[in-house]
Amino acid sequence: MRHRKRSRRLVGKWEHRQALLRNLLVALFVHEKIKTTEAKAKELRRWADKMITLAKRGDLAARRQALSILPNKTVVRKLFSELKERYAYRQSGFTRIVRIGPRRGDAAMMVFIELVTDKLEHKPSAAKKKVEEEAKAEAPRAESPEQAAPPETGQEGAKGPEEEAQEAEAKPEAEQEAQPEARGEGQAEAVSSEATAVEAEGGQEAQAAREETSAEELKEKKEPEEK
Repeated sequence: MRHRKRSRRLVGKWEHRQALLRNLLVALFVHEKIKTTEAKAKELRRWADKMITLAKRGDLAARRQALSILPNKTVVRKLFSELKERYAYRQSGFTRIVRIGPRRGDAAMMVFIELVTDKLEHKPSAAKKKVEEEAKAEAPRAESPEQAAPPETGQEGAKGPEEEAQEAEAKPEAEQEAQPEARGEGQAEAVSSEATAVEAEGGQEAQAAREETSAEELKEKKEPEEK
């Protein structure tokens, strides 16, 4: 009994079965459409899906594993380049089986098994679509002159050679104009220092006069007491 056996027997020996499926697999990837019986096509579909899944992984281990199953380097190269890009956004459903009727002689159901050629394009989700639309709507606002960012300090300070030459010529004149102002400031400082010195001398004289007047008053008070 073959309880819990998912695979189909197809032929008597296991080696014969493996060789049969490998040859069908090579023919399917080369021609992308072959004619066979329904039982063989259903078993072949399992192998084809596994090989395309390995191709979508794309690493070295997956390539070596595919070469161990398919002894044809040209087919493996096509699998890891062309078919990988075709099914990049498809998670399953890489093959299609179409019945064409029973075979004359043994009445076995004949089918066409083919690779799906419809390229499934990536469709973003509704939330991601909404975010992209908002970003596109905000882009023109950011580019408008009213909300444009102020230029950098380095760009503001950038001047051409003509402007630098004019500034160099204007510097001596500005220094000459600044010299009289500096002299006037020096004279004002000297006058203010002299004024402070005079004020200090006047304060000392006033203090000395006060001391003299206080001494005379004391003498006048002592004279009547002695009398």
